[in-house]
Amino acid sequence: MPSSVGIRRPRQARSRAIVKTLCYRLVMVVVTVVVALVVVGDLREAASIGLVANVAKTGTYYAYERLWDRIAWGVPDA
Repeated sequence: MPSSVGIRRPRQARSRAIVKTLCYRLVMVVVTVVVALVVVGDLREAASIGLVANVAKTGTYYAYERLWDRIAWGVPDA
């Protein structure tokens, strides 16, 4: 296996990954609420859909981001 593929130490601080995750999820809440509003036509229902769906996805995205931060493939050495 080439040395560029494998597990490495994280390149970014955990706090940076958390902030990136929360900012991304905020954008996705807005997108989901707008789409849900178009589909269901009710702002309260659309907001509920947007919030529930995105709360569930936030933890998943954070874990995914942290996992990829440890993979050396495609990232030049600093």
